[in-house]
Amino acid sequence: MAEILIMLNAGVSCEALVKEHFRNMNLRINDTAPDFTAETTQGTIHFHQWIGDGWAILFSHPKDFTPVCTTELGYMAGLEPEFSKRNCKIIGLSVDAVTNHSKWAADIEETQGHKVNYPMIGDPTLEIAKLYDMLPADAGTTAEGRTAANNATVRTVFVVGPDKKIKLMLVYPMSTGRNFDEVLRVLDSIQLTATHKVATPVNWKQGEDVIIVPAVSDDEARQKYPDGWKAPKPYLRIVPQPK
Repeated sequence: MAEILIMLNAGVSCEALVKEHFRNMNLRINDTAPDFTAETTQGTIHFHQWIGDGWAILFSHPKDFTPVCTTELGYMAGLEPEFSKRNCKIIGLSVDAVTNHSKWAADIEETQGHKVNYPMIGDPTLEIAKLYDMLPADAGTTAEGRTAANNATVRTVFVVGPDKKIKLMLVYPMSTGRNFDEVLRVLDSIQLTATHKVATPVNWKQGEDVIIVPAVSDDEARQKYPDGWKAPKPYLRIVPQPK
């Protein structure tokens, strides 16, 4: 608290204090996703406002015109209708200027066969990469002169819920293409939990049995599942996936 008062007395704005707070914290599941304003290939956005009352996936890239990311952006473009069905928006981020993104998008469509219709954030000052704990605070303030190797940690997938909280974080190395079918599967699972208070077992797929979460008492579960459930152990209550 004393440090905050000192910074305020020194003329540091409240907005800057919030940003500094996020830069010095490690993001975790159930933390509020840091809000930001940024230029994208579809104009200026205010992140939380852009999400609205739905879900969002923010996935980041260390540099434009990188081979693995080219395949990823194209695949996500092809999957976008599936995410839309689930009231989930897609937004990409790359540590380069928006003008580069537009040129890269042409390469993506040519080589991957899908047009990128979702926005791509430009982060040439590295501000958002730092805000999301993907680069250290001392990484500098410009993408100029930096290589993909310098930005290797900017390879994260965030799923953000309607409450603006982080529901999932996946971090990948540069050499491994991300599995966005898995991200879609996880989104289905998270949305089931939000709606029906169930969890999904290992390797679960749509339509398979689910697990009643421990927070639901047996009495409450009987009201929701009058036909009962399978319980190989008292804490493992298995029911068909709710519709």
